Amino acid sequence: MRLFEAIVEANHRALAGDAKAGLHPADFADELPVAALTCIDARLNPLLPEVLGLPKEQFIWLRNAGNIITGPTSSTMRSLALACAVKGARQIAIIGHNDCQVCKTSAMKLDDAFRALGIQRASLPENLTEFFGLFASERQNVIKAVDFVRHSPLIGPKVPVHGLLVDIGTGKLEWVVNGYQTLETATAPPPPSLGELAGQGMDALKSFAEFKIGEMKFPDTKIGELATEGKDWLVHEIHQIEIRPPQPPQPTPPPSVAPKIPLPPPIRVTPVVRKWKK
Repeated sequence: MRLFEAIVEANHRALAGDAKAGLHPADFADELPVAALTCIDARLNPLLPEVLGLPKEQFIWLRNAGNIITGPTSSTMRSLALACAVKGARQIAIIGHNDCQVCKTSAMKLDDAFRALGIQRASLPENLTEFFGLFASERQNVIKAVDFVRHSPLIGPKVPVHGLLVDIGTGKLEWVVNGYQTLETATAPPPPSLGELAGQGMDALKSFAEFKIGEMKFPDTKIGELATEGKDWLVHEIHQIEIRPPQPPQPTPPPSVAPKIPLPPPIRVTPVVRKWKK
């Protein structure tokens, strides 16, 4: 069992009332520490890293509003990259949570909030949603952030990147993105490219070009022998035709005649003679 498989299992068992549920970090020393990005929501303070079962010294905690990543080379990505390169993080987790206030904030609400702080709209970026990374779904925000990290040139290809959601009220973890499965898919050998396929075709043509017709071996039969054999076969066929008795002509079947349909007898009409009164 790998680290986050054990983390999620222990979390669910503990919430189900199993007093013996727990994580033994020493069993996963080669997968620690973990770099995690979460929201700045203060309600997370008593939950992390306890709900993961990790000691604080093995938990590199990065935070921003809404646990948002806006691009594969953003400032948050630089922090995650340094957590791996400098602090030695072996795995990355993007941890969102329910009831996120950033999720409930629209561009219009954000404009009003800045105006209340004395910041005019002209001083803000034109696209507030894009600049601040506003989102309408905590789950989709986690999935998007994981995708940015996984495809970032700043993160090594062997670092698993997980996506989780934590319930603020209960501390229950939901494994949204399994970083182990994503990593296995990403490291699978890619299909051959067009260049490789073209190279295979050139190899086939090369082997054909190396073919030497002089090395082909034909049957040792001579042309005269083939002509003699053909002549003998023709004589045999003619002889069979000559000795075959003529067949009598087959009688021609009479043409089919349509059956005659009897006609009904003619109808006789009796003339009516009228007497005229004088």
